[in-house]
Amino acid sequence: MAIRLGDEAPNFKANTTAGEIDFHTWKAGSWAVLFSHPADFTPVCTTELGRTAALKSDFDARNTKAIAISVDSIESHNGWAPDIGEVGGTPLNFPIIADPERTVSKLYDMLHPGAGDTSTVRSVFVIDPQHKVRLTLTYPKSVGRNFDELVRVIDALQATDAAPIATPADWRPGSRVIVVPTMSTADAKARLKNVEEVKPYLRWADQP
Repeated sequence: MAIRLGDEAPNFKANTTAGEIDFHTWKAGSWAVLFSHPADFTPVCTTELGRTAALKSDFDARNTKAIAISVDSIESHNGWAPDIGEVGGTPLNFPIIADPERTVSKLYDMLHPGAGDTSTVRSVFVIDPQHKVRLTLTYPKSVGRNFDELVRVIDALQATDAAPIATPADWRPGSRVIVVPTMSTADAKARLKNVEEVKPYLRWADQP
């Protein structure tokens, strides 16, 4: 069954490069980015995991943990880790789940139908501290992900959780935000700064 936004992220126990984990316990109180990659020792995946390692301080600043998964073994992951550090410039600093039995991959519907193999596609799940799925993305195996965009999305989700706002196209932290349609302009002016009504349904404000 497909995982939808707002669903509770399925829990699981798995062997990782950081040892055995219970997923919900491992991420308790934190946001998480769970992402799959098709295989170890592959070019696109090496760049992606290298980029994730380089972004650790950005994820830490957002109370977010990264965790990767593929159907390869722990031995394969550990053998690949030095390449990730060499190519990305930062040693591997987050867990990679080993899923040779495809248990977690099937639980999260990460296997690509009709691809001719049983490796995972490039799936992404952003999960909040209450274990709710807040974002899902699926890329084809040939296309690397934009990890700066994942950081931006986490910023947007955390901002919209904290105030009655939405974020416009291409929003970045500190940029103007949109007042949610359920709030009146009068209430918005009482709660937010520099509210500007452009249309009855479109009101800008400064980010709280």
